[in-house]
Amino acid sequence: MCAGPPPAAVAVGGALRGGGERGGGGPRMESSDLGGRQQGPIWHRKPGPAARRGVIVNIIHSVKGYHSKTIRFLNVAFDSSGDSLLAGDHQGNIYVFDLNGNRFNLVQRTMQACTALAFNLRRKTEFLVALADYSIKCFDTETKELVSWMRGHDSSVSSISVHGSGRYAITTSSDTAQLWDLDTFQRKRKLNVRQSVGIQKVFFLPLSNTILSCFKDNSVFAWEFDTLHCKYQLPTPVEGSALLYKVFAVTRDGRIFVAGGKSNQLHLWCLESRKLIRIIQMPSKVRAVRHLEFLPDSFDGGSNQVLGVLSQDNIMRFINIETCKLLFDIGSHEEGISTAAISPSGRYIASVMENGSLNLYSVQALTQEGNQPPPPTFKVVEDWSKCTSEANKLTMRVTSGRSERPWKSKGSKIQSRLLKMQVNTSLENKENELPGGLNKKRLRALLKGFGEYPAKYRMFVWRSLLQLPENHLAFSSLIDKGTHSAFVNIQNEYPIKSQKLLRVLQRTLSALAHWSAIFAETPYIPLLAFPFVKLFQNNQLICFEVVATVVVNLCQHWFEYFPNPPVNILSMMENVLAHHDKELLQHLIKYNVTSQVYAWPLLETLFSEVLTREEWLKVFDNIFSNHPSYFLMIVIAYIICSRAPLLHCNQREDFEYFFHHRNNLDISVVIKEAYHLMETTPLDIHPQRVLDDFIPLTKGQYPVFNKYPKFIVDYQTQERERIRQDEIEYLRERQLVHELEAKAQERKAEDEAWYRKQELLREAEEQRRKMLLEEEEKLAEQRQRLAAVKRELKVKELQFLDASRRRFLKYQQDQRQIELKRLDDEIARKATMREQETAAALQDVEVQRMELESQRQVFEQHLIKDQEAVTKEMREEVDAHRRKVDLEDHLVQRLMEIDREEKQKAQTVAEENLAKAEQKRIDANWRLRALHKLRGDDRDRKKRHEEIAKLLHDNRVKEAELLKAMREAEEKTWEEVIQKKAQLEEEQKAAAAADEHRKQFLEDKMNDALELAEKLQREDGYFERLRDLKAGRTGRGVELQQVPRSGNICLNDLPPSQSSSHSPPQILEGCYKFSLEPSLLQAEQPQLSQPVLTAEVLQPSDHLCGPPLDPLQQVHVLPVLRMIWGC
Repeated sequence: MCAGPPPAAVAVGGALRGGGERGGGGPRMESSDLGGRQQGPIWHRKPGPAARRGVIVNIIHSVKGYHSKTIRFLNVAFDSSGDSLLAGDHQGNIYVFDLNGNRFNLVQRTMQACTALAFNLRRKTEFLVALADYSIKCFDTETKELVSWMRGHDSSVSSISVHGSGRYAITTSSDTAQLWDLDTFQRKRKLNVRQSVGIQKVFFLPLSNTILSCFKDNSVFAWEFDTLHCKYQLPTPVEGSALLYKVFAVTRDGRIFVAGGKSNQLHLWCLESRKLIRIIQMPSKVRAVRHLEFLPDSFDGGSNQVLGVLSQDNIMRFINIETCKLLFDIGSHEEGISTAAISPSGRYIASVMENGSLNLYSVQALTQEGNQPPPPTFKVVEDWSKCTSEANKLTMRVTSGRSERPWKSKGSKIQSRLLKMQVNTSLENKENELPGGLNKKRLRALLKGFGEYPAKYRMFVWRSLLQLPENHLAFSSLIDKGTHSAFVNIQNEYPIKSQKLLRVLQRTLSALAHWSAIFAETPYIPLLAFPFVKLFQNNQLICFEVVATVVVNLCQHWFEYFPNPPVNILSMMENVLAHHDKELLQHLIKYNVTSQVYAWPLLETLFSEVLTREEWLKVFDNIFSNHPSYFLMIVIAYIICSRAPLLHCNQREDFEYFFHHRNNLDISVVIKEAYHLMETTPLDIHPQRVLDDFIPLTKGQYPVFNKYPKFIVDYQTQERERIRQDEIEYLRERQLVHELEAKAQERKAEDEAWYRKQELLREAEEQRRKMLLEEEEKLAEQRQRLAAVKRELKVKELQFLDASRRRFLKYQQDQRQIELKRLDDEIARKATMREQETAAALQDVEVQRMELESQRQVFEQHLIKDQEAVTKEMREEVDAHRRKVDLEDHLVQRLMEIDREEKQKAQTVAEENLAKAEQKRIDANWRLRALHKLRGDDRDRKKRHEEIAKLLHDNRVKEAELLKAMREAEEKTWEEVIQKKAQLEEEQKAAAAADEHRKQFLEDKMNDALELAEKLQREDGYFERLRDLKAGRTGRGVELQQVPRSGNICLNDLPPSQSSSHSPPQILEGCYKFSLEPSLLQAEQPQLSQPVLTAEVLQPSDHLCGPPLDPLQQVHVLPVLRMIWGC
């Protein structure tokens, strides 16, 4: 593509508009409103190729509410397959449109406008979006989650370019360009420029590791991606053609670079030669270019020919950069385009309209409109002889017709001819006219003069000579049928090193087989097609049509005797050879060399085995420029020109080798000889009589090719299919047999390995058994030694435990003896104190008795005096009555006192009996508990002895369980102690509360008695006795308050009135009863073995730590206190 012909300055007589400016009526355009939906179908019924202006669907995003509005789409991007579309709107909503599945999905809400999109990352579900806050984010379309967030730009990101591998990306803003690693999302490099220069765009070149940077000063630099070293800089455009570059585009093969700006001119650069090869001038309506993008074609091998140019009038025009023809356009003044994106497959065009909607175009429908026959008028508006400047020589104007490519003359001067349509043209001139403005007669003259066409223009001349229709749709339908079954394994028969060349050959042969079934059965069709496949490998459509044209014209009558070689053609050639060189033919017949040996190899390979590339091209320059019979003549000419070496051959193998290998022949002589044969061969044997004239392929659809015995082909097809099925079955069975054999071998190997493994395991087991026996013997000895050591240790441990136990028991006994001794001393001391107190109490009682006697005597004296006074002074009846009343009151009071004293005596006796019974019960309980404890201790000791013996007999585990049981018993015992102690404390509290209540009751009764005594004092003359009683009560109260609370109550502390109510014998009787009891406790004392029992014995002393007793109860409680202290 880079080495194109020098452009001619051609202009358009009238611009051909596609899309909107063509006729009005047509199918209605499908429209889809996303609304508030997050997913759903894109269209309800997909329009066909006849859709209006090629629009498949018009997508809008409207929001309904109080203020209904339409949200504008801003950017679009296709994924690497071209089947999914990514679109972002003004509010930051990102939608994915699945064009194959007819579904859209809202994948992200960024809440801010996007400035650029990229959807061709290595991970197919991820995409990049540049936002208005100058950041770039990566999202996942499936999980809808944020993958990464990249920052670093200080201005809006205008473009995102992704490397072909999808691992790296370049983001461009006005002041910087940054290179990102998309695996780690880390910035690798940063390109900074001066503010006065500014960056237009930085992007990766396809199919290379080159980065192209375009700046605002029109400088373009190419950088090596790995090292970031500058590879080259494009030179400054030639004088008169400078424009400010704004937008750029590159072909998929990375060879052609196009730049445009505020002008109607486009600059085409060849990046291989780094030269400006062409300047394309757009129509005058175009004043500035806003966007450039190439339209991919699956058959151009990446050398894209169609360029989309979006201009300031919001119309995107698609032109052919080779012919500079306007193919079609999209958009209009009413429905302008803001930006556009083309799918990598070349099937769709997505455009963001000026009204904010999104249009999806079908390229197939647009090309159908653009392929309509153009007007047949041509005119040249400028002659090359008048152009002097370099810029004018490079300038080509976009036309709506077919442009003529001028040829250089011998003087290297560019000539331009004015083509005029003549009404009265002769039939000969009509036959010589070719597409592209060429003339076959002139080409033949040029060919005879130079012997070949210029290599630079050969392909163009061939396409004109063969009049190729370029039926894109028909060829696409053949390609879409896939690889033919006859050529699935073509690489086995023809091992071609280049995989690309092999794929093109396979596709071309498959298309031929789908076109006509004969080519699937023809064994030599790959040999025939291979030279053209190698020549046109970058344009598969042209390759197919050239091969089809060759088959239709040069291979006439070849298939009439299929599957045999064309006997009729070979016999015709043999007749011509016999006419021109009978001696050579006789020599060939002599050695049984037929035309199938000397002619058929040259025909079926089209000379590709015997000629070099240059010779082959020169030969086919002449073949394509002449009648199809010239092809047969050049074969005969090759044989005649080789007569000298052939006459020296006398073996069939030598002849076969000669016609399958290159030979030292001047191809120019062969070509001249062919022309000579064409002129001198008689008409009756001339191949031209049998072969038809050249017939090009029809446009739109390819012609039907059925010039072959159909029944034979069908039979061979059926046989081939049967053989293929048999072969598949055979291969399947063989594969099954191989698998069975492999499984048998594998099973056999596994069995052998298993037996070997078992033998090794058996041997290892024997060795391990011997080792185990030795180890068991050693272990038995070690166990015996260990058992002996354990026994010694156990004996020592038992001895130590026994010694510790005896020492502890001895310590306990010593402590108990010391405690008992201390208790005995305390008891003796208290007994002495009680004897002293008893003696003092007896003395006090005697003193009180004497006081009472003196008081009685005094009272008797007073009574005598009173009686005398009464007898003397009783004068009135009232006084007598009063004395009577007083006496009655006195008697009642005395009766009450006697009753109270009896009650007190009864209560005292009851309390003494209760105290004795309680003490007996306490003693019995204590003795019972002590006996139970002793028996429990004996049982525990016996159990421990049994368990120790059992543990020594069994193992150490049982010993641990015994220790655990002992601990549990001990814990239980302590818990019982704690419970008893708590119960004792509760009883103490209850006794204290009862004492307090009883004291309060006695005080209340005493107060009542005092009140009654005061009343009696006022009524009679017993004032002094009652005063004494009151004074005595007060003294007793003081003495009662002075009694200590320690519980050691002495009789000396009691007042005489309390001790007088009890006689000394009673007190002595209580002491006597008490003195007999400690002997039993002291007798049982040596049997105590647990410290807890000592605590229980000492605990009852806490009963004495209560509130002070009532004076009337102190004497009665004394025996109980003595018993408790005795305990």
